[in-house]
Amino acid sequence: MLIPLLKTFLAPYKGAIAGLVTLQLVATAASLYLPSLNADIIDNGVTRGDTGYILSTGGWMLLVSLVQIVCSVAAVLIGAKAAMGAGRDLRGAILHRVGTFSAREVGQFGAPSLITRNTNDVQQIQLLIVMGFTIVVMAPIMCIGGVVMALREDIGLSWILLIAVPGLAIAMGLIVARMVPGFRAMQVRIDAVNRVLREQITGIRVVRAFVRERKEIDRFGVANDSLTAAALHVGRLMALMFPTVMLISNVTSVAVIWFGGHAINNGTMEIGALTALLSYIMLILMSVMMASFIAMMVPRASVCADRISQVLSTESSVVLPAQPKPFATAPGIVEMRNAEFAYPGAEFPVLCGVNFKAEPGKVTAIIGGTGSGKSTLINLVPRLIDVTAGQVLVGGTDIRDLDIDALRQEIGLIPQKPFLFSGTIGSNLRYGKADATDDELWEALEIAQGADFVRKMPEGLETEVSQGGTTVSGGQRQRLAIARALVRRPSIYLFDDSFSALDLTTDSKLRAALKPVMKDACMIVVAQRVSTIIDADQILVLDDGQPVGLGTHDELIATCPTYAEIVDSQHAVAAS
Repeated sequence: MLIPLLKTFLAPYKGAIAGLVTLQLVATAASLYLPSLNADIIDNGVTRGDTGYILSTGGWMLLVSLVQIVCSVAAVLIGAKAAMGAGRDLRGAILHRVGTFSAREVGQFGAPSLITRNTNDVQQIQLLIVMGFTIVVMAPIMCIGGVVMALREDIGLSWILLIAVPGLAIAMGLIVARMVPGFRAMQVRIDAVNRVLREQITGIRVVRAFVRERKEIDRFGVANDSLTAAALHVGRLMALMFPTVMLISNVTSVAVIWFGGHAINNGTMEIGALTALLSYIMLILMSVMMASFIAMMVPRASVCADRISQVLSTESSVVLPAQPKPFATAPGIVEMRNAEFAYPGAEFPVLCGVNFKAEPGKVTAIIGGTGSGKSTLINLVPRLIDVTAGQVLVGGTDIRDLDIDALRQEIGLIPQKPFLFSGTIGSNLRYGKADATDDELWEALEIAQGADFVRKMPEGLETEVSQGGTTVSGGQRQRLAIARALVRRPSIYLFDDSFSALDLTTDSKLRAALKPVMKDACMIVVAQRVSTIIDADQILVLDDGQPVGLGTHDELIATCPTYAEIVDSQHAVAAS
């Protein structure tokens, strides 16, 4: 996948690459010309004592060296710019693709792996491009040109090249071939280290609360040692490369000097020609070594390209319609008809046979035990995941036929785990509506019972919030998330167990404040506490992913044993 990936993302830089190749060609030609000029100085200047010839030819050498330096620097600058641009485009493409994923695809790859692919993996591709522009273009030109120039100096010693160059290439090929599995293992183990570290940072309070620091240190140590072992394996193979190159280079130089010395002694070769030949052989071997250095990078870059291509080639299970349809009725009507959701390969569906209709001005509540599919049901409405059977309709139209942006504009989602972005309270609330005024933000905060604690903060709406909202309490974070949804004033509100972190008094005040806002909007509430949904217009009871009751609180008490059991258990807890 490496070659197709490079072709795709280097296509916009064809002009720059053409200029780079031209500059590298000129720089390499200049490098190959310098030993010939040096030989002329020795044979025609030094041996004859011709100072004028030495100075004039030396001047040419300085000029050629200047051309080489200028062209090499310009080529590196162009190559670096193209490589950085390609890396930027690649990261953007990965981010765009991940942005289209449903929760199913994100879970399939895992957040740590996606982060590694968009950082470390792209960096390896970028590094290969930079080194490739610097070396790959120059190495073959220098190798072929060096062979031609060496034969031009003395064809009698060409048999040394016929042994040295293929021998070096074979040795490098064998080493590189053994490095490929090692690099593949390294990338997988980098994922593992990122996963463990991310879990430990996110769950640091849990780790400390249960005094599991030593256990987590050991767990990280296992992942870290595994990565270290893979890196050492690759490092040992890498360590063989340069000694191998130096051994072959030095043996070749000794052979050239030995046989060249005999040729000089016999009068069939000049000293300058031997010097030039040594220089050309070293240039040839250096070009092979540089090509081997790139070959050393290719396996890891190839593994990274495969991992990146997996992301770019993965299609979201949420397929966008070719010709979106408009809402058939008011967008505040949500209906499910035999809705089912199952993960690929799962023996049983997470949800099965869900039927209900939620209308504007009414509250539809969903309750059930842990793992009964409540959050999964909520995620079906904004198409964070898609049903695997049945239908979900919004505004009388199957959501799979609606424009997904238009659908989500009508929805205000308050997730089970409220998340705040780094920035200010104001900037977080404006995620709901980018052009919201301060008055609109304060109005939303009043309804969400968050205005009081925001006013007490030193900067009010401009108070800084850390990533994840860790600088505020769980209840405050939940109220800010509710306010963020209220700012948008959507036609559908989805509360995914959004009242669990609130005390009963705040919960009651918030539900009372929501009633005027919800008179024209549909409200679907997932809750654990019966007290939160006791006044709901209809309550859907789930048990192991299947609906077992639908009605008001009083109706379900009389007709649904599962609901009655939930109510009794909560009353028993409250009484105790």
